[in-house]
Amino acid sequence: MKYKRTRVLICVFVFIFVFVFNSVFAGFAYWEIIFHVEPFQSLNNIENDGFSVETAKITGQSWTLPYVTAHSAILLDAQTGDILYERDAHQKRPPASTTKILTAILAIELADLEEIATVSEKADRVGESTIYLNKGDKLKLGELVEGALIRSGNDACVAIAEQTAGSHDEFVRLMNLKAISLGAYNSNFVNTNGLPANNHYSTAYDLAIIARYAMNNPIFSKIVAQKTTTISFEVPPKSQIATNTNKLLWIYPPADGVKTGTTNAAGKCLVASASKEGRRLICVVLNAPDRFGDAKRLLEWGFNETETVLFGKQGELITTYPGYGIPLILQEDLRICIEKAKVKNLKAQIVLEKDLYPPFKAGDVLGNYNIMLGERVLKTVPLLAGENYVGSALNFSGALNVVLEQVLDLLNKSR
Repeated sequence: MKYKRTRVLICVFVFIFVFVFNSVFAGFAYWEIIFHVEPFQSLNNIENDGFSVETAKITGQSWTLPYVTAHSAILLDAQTGDILYERDAHQKRPPASTTKILTAILAIELADLEEIATVSEKADRVGESTIYLNKGDKLKLGELVEGALIRSGNDACVAIAEQTAGSHDEFVRLMNLKAISLGAYNSNFVNTNGLPANNHYSTAYDLAIIARYAMNNPIFSKIVAQKTTTISFEVPPKSQIATNTNKLLWIYPPADGVKTGTTNAAGKCLVASASKEGRRLICVVLNAPDRFGDAKRLLEWGFNETETVLFGKQGELITTYPGYGIPLILQEDLRICIEKAKVKNLKAQIVLEKDLYPPFKAGDVLGNYNIMLGERVLKTVPLLAGENYVGSALNFSGALNVVLEQVLDLLNKSR
């Protein structure tokens, strides 16, 4: 019994020593591991650096940003989601028919496009831009989606809503839920087509992230890339040619979508997409007298003046945790899209969590990998433990848990 008590006291002493040493060592590791490195790979494909659109257009007598007539505008990299240009991008405005982007992608996701929809009296009564639906007409849901996106049919949107959700109001409720799920927090929709209505609004930023999401759907992206299409009716058997309202498809070859919008309250609006050399950019201009010119200039500037920097791929080893030797890997690919002139100023920073003790499981978050421009953190990706680690008696940090287990085991045996 005396021998067991002696062992317990020795273990308690060792435990206290290791705990104190480990606390000091862990704090030391946390501060010393922070460092900066240059980005190690640059590709052709950041949130903006806080520039002012009005004051950053001219640098050394040369234009650095395109001329834009829109009251609100944004240019976004589709791969990374990084903002390359913005002007009042979070200002709430009437979105007009750009609303139909959300209407269409929701219908594509929730319903079978081969379903036959019967046009209701409510859909028949909708005016302004239409595909000339009459009560009792029957046509496939997919034809209605094309009519909404290409010809901007307001009546088609009502028919889509009723076929997909049973009622127009229920479909609008689902639209708002979808918008929130995508991060469009400054939007509220009260109808499916964007006709003027109280409390119906969105922002350039929100429309950009909705469009970015929609363009990842191959059915949606194929529809909005068409210059013309044929809308076929089942009853009565007839068809009509629909020409895309998005004239950017004709004047800018890389353009591949997405939707126009025009009302007196909203002005001329455009959500545009273009793809070039493996990259896709999303542009939104709201209340823009020269909407197609604005979009073309912004998109061309984005392709010519920005690029994507790759800092690491998912699962790639970045460093090891000091004292433990645990490999730290990236949780996901880390890319940033930024102006070419600013690439040389990007830095990578590794910051480890402090006061961490084994055991660790593979996948545990042990730190962060930050990309910085000056003192500003632009993007962060967690650093994960690359393997399980239970600690070692030969390692002061790992010994903490080993000794604790021994003490508890001896205490139980001495009873």
